[in-house]
Amino acid sequence: MRKNKTIVAYLLAGALVAGMLSGCTKSEQSTDAAIQSQTGSNVTVENAEQIVTSSASIDTEFTARDMEVGYEQSTAVQIQLNHDSVSINGAGVTFADQILTINKEGTYILSGQLDQGQIVVNVTDNEKVQIVLNGASIHCENRPAIYIKEADKVFITLQEGTENTLTDTQAEYASDGGSNPDGVIFSKADLTINGSGSLTVTANYKHGIVSKDDLVITGGNFHITANGQGLNGKDCVKIKDGTFELNTQGDGIQSDNTEDETKGFVYIAGGTFAITAQTDGIQAETVLQIDGGTITVTTGGGSENASTDQKGDIRPEWGKWGRSDSSNADTSAEQTASAKGLKSGSELIINNAVMTINSSDDSIHCNGNITIAGGIVTAQSGDDGVHADNALLIQNGTISVEKSYEGLEGNNVTITGGTVNVTASDDGINSAGGTDTAMQQRPGKNSFNENSDIFIRINGGNIKVDAAGDGLDSNGNLYIDGGTVYVEGPTNSGNGALDYEGSAIVTAGVVVAVGSAGMAVGFSDSSTQYSILHNLSSAAAANTTLVLKDETGSEILSYTPQKQYQSVVITSPDIKEGTYQFTAGQLTEEITVSSIVTSNGSNGGMQDGGGKQGMRGEKPDGVQPPENENQMPSAQSVNPENSL
Repeated sequence: MRKNKTIVAYLLAGALVAGMLSGCTKSEQSTDAAIQSQTGSNVTVENAEQIVTSSASIDTEFTARDMEVGYEQSTAVQIQLNHDSVSINGAGVTFADQILTINKEGTYILSGQLDQGQIVVNVTDNEKVQIVLNGASIHCENRPAIYIKEADKVFITLQEGTENTLTDTQAEYASDGGSNPDGVIFSKADLTINGSGSLTVTANYKHGIVSKDDLVITGGNFHITANGQGLNGKDCVKIKDGTFELNTQGDGIQSDNTEDETKGFVYIAGGTFAITAQTDGIQAETVLQIDGGTITVTTGGGSENASTDQKGDIRPEWGKWGRSDSSNADTSAEQTASAKGLKSGSELIINNAVMTINSSDDSIHCNGNITIAGGIVTAQSGDDGVHADNALLIQNGTISVEKSYEGLEGNNVTITGGTVNVTASDDGINSAGGTDTAMQQRPGKNSFNENSDIFIRINGGNIKVDAAGDGLDSNGNLYIDGGTVYVEGPTNSGNGALDYEGSAIVTAGVVVAVGSAGMAVGFSDSSTQYSILHNLSSAAAANTTLVLKDETGSEILSYTPQKQYQSVVITSPDIKEGTYQFTAGQLTEEITVSSIVTSNGSNGGMQDGGGKQGMRGEKPDGVQPPENENQMPSAQSVNPENSL
């Protein structure tokens, strides 16, 4: 992103020196220190298994009882539902006014159909109850079909090979004293659902399954349609296994305890998920940790419902997710609604999973830190691909942002490994935001935590960026300490393949960054690895291969950009002082490398602090002076059609 870059280039050249000098302070920061600064005490890595865990002490364990689906048939209470009556074989349960009440600890097996009735669990707070749904169908007009009023813990077991159905109507639920139930299954105690049978929940009023304490699921096949949320556990949602088809007007999965940092989390160890949500797909008030599973999420109508149109103009209706719900919708929730794929408040951790996200809002979003340590993530976003208000760390895995406004964004961004592919209609990888190229008040514009550690640092991995705005854009420093990086930047003159506020320091790795020449910058001369910034006399067409050879004719590197380009930045451990042959299609030129930074342009990043402050010396070919000093690149200059 550019901050009146064209203006700065012509009017503020004399004021750049202070900015250049002030940008050098982080160049000595070690890789380990950078990562520690980024993550603080929020994550630890178990190297043996490459598992990242949260320091918030969230409980990600499943007890043996959570997974136990067996029961003693001889002592279980058998209950046959007969439309408007029941047959009971055993003690501890009563039936009156179409309400079946369980009032004693034990196991209860339900079969049959209850046309207009309710199951209530009301035992002491130190008693446990197991309900086995063995081909049960329960419809309740204006109350939860299953209401757990009081218990220590309740287990709902889905009997193998059975199909079970729970439904309500759109009518508002009746209040129960100080409690306001709002889910087809509503529990005021810890709730575990297990087994291998199927459960279909149709929540016409609000939510599908709600626990005001913990909601734990270790198995089962779930088909949930809800006018509100699909699964909600106030203290936590923990899922070990199962298949989930969730179609919701609110969030697909949510935990919303705001009072305890060890609560309000969502933990997914495995399972298969198909979530179509009008608002967020999976949302945790504190920590969202995913260690496995296959997860497909579509939110807010998908990426086609983007924050900007193909011309880069604001879509005024964007952001009104869930606001067309019925009168039963929660007004406060509407006012803060978002349509993100994955969303958390303090930490978002992905250790392993196969995820496909198609979101109107950010695909992956955290108000704190994001760590991706493994897995396969494919995202199409109507706004940002991955956004962290604080630190974004990618350690491993395959991350493909196929469509986005900005691809990867954080107060600071560190990549130490993995495969990363990003396509963005604005910046590809961005630290600390700055001013959006297309507009300053874009509706999806994100905030960042107050933090002086603003940088992009690449230590490893294979990275490819296709951006219509800046390719790598740091509002602080840019560090390349390893990895292989290919950047296909803008074809317009208002942005560059590389952009930075302070210094761009390369010590190792391979970078090929191509784009327009108008605002092209290279690496800083405080680097320890040689680099070249070479502006061509005229633009090379898309699919024109560039090749760099040494004086013996040995190929150093080659790359075929899929977009037009006129500027090339190259760095490699194989570049030393000497003479090189540079070829771009039919163009062949000789380049002599005699210093750590070699450039044929007037803005070649020859000194620190030379990025965002703009060009030094005369303007390069193809850049026209602004008509007035307030002129900014237009929204139309950001052309998503140039993306791969």
